[in-house]
Amino acid sequence: MTDGTDGASGTGGTDSARVTGGTGGADATDAADTAEGARARERRRGQGELEGQVLAVLGTAAGPVTAAWVQERLGGGLAYTTVITILSRLYDKGAVTRSRAGRSFEWTPVADGAGLVALRMRKLLDREDDRDAVLSSFVSGLSTQDERLLRSLLAESGGDGGSGGGGEAEGRGGPEGRGR
Repeated sequence: MTDGTDGASGTGGTDSARVTGGTGGADATDAADTAEGARARERRRGQGELEGQVLAVLGTAAGPVTAAWVQERLGGGLAYTTVITILSRLYDKGAVTRSRAGRSFEWTPVADGAGLVALRMRKLLDREDDRDAVLSSFVSGLSTQDERLLRSLLAESGGDGGSGGGGEAEGRGGPEGRGR
């Protein structure tokens, strides 16, 4: 431990050793802290990334599967509880269904990665009071190519843009599969 007067004697990486620029353990500790932080950041994945990976694994299944099956296919030492949490969040979003299998659940995908993004977009839109402004801003930010694609998709679906409630969109790959 350092008392703040001798930076060289601090091997515990205290703030006083770092501030004084001591030559002892501070530089080595700083390097170790940086390396440890980098490893931790590499291990961390965003919630959306994990959800996408879980959906991709579920998409390869021949039928309903357990969380342990998903965990095994994901590899990388992901904790079982993390897999359960992600599956539960996907269930809450309507992207997967679940059915009792003994004391646990078996999981089935309803939406793929694109369907999950569409669910997120609809949820965000549903939270806004001024849907017209949100949609107008969204469309004005699209590239010409994406705008053409969107117009084409709306024409194919018979959507005239006036539904306002998103009912047609929900019928195409959304949470309608819940409870199957």
